[in-house]
Amino acid sequence: MAGEADNPSALIDAKIAGLSDWRGETLARMRKLIRDTVPGVVEAVKWRKPTNPAGVPVWEQDGIICTGEIYKAYVKLTFPKGALLADPAGLFNGSLNGQSMRAIDIREGDVIDPDAFAELVRAAVEFNAAKTKR
Repeated sequence: MAGEADNPSALIDAKIAGLSDWRGETLARMRKLIRDTVPGVVEAVKWRKPTNPAGVPVWEQDGIICTGEIYKAYVKLTFPKGALLADPAGLFNGSLNGQSMRAIDIREGDVIDPDAFAELVRAAVEFNAAKTKR
């Protein structure tokens, strides 16, 4: 039986709690939007290493939906297949030169339209589901 130290949701909780500023609030808000949009979404923590022992929060369903990285000046939500998703609200503002990846860099004070974000998350889920059916 895995302990709390191995429970991805608990690890993400701890990461958020360790960020006592706007970045923790932002990651928590975006996480809630993801979880509300995709009931049963699988949370994981990947890429743990000595320079980042808390790792990177990852939300998955039939593949990665997005990751949540914390930087000094922004919170980055990266969609590995974002270039293949419709983004009518223009939320993607980072990693725009990647072949498949797109990101949303959220800086202090930025407001992300929750409905537009939920649509992007749903599009990523649908893309992953279609990919697994092939």
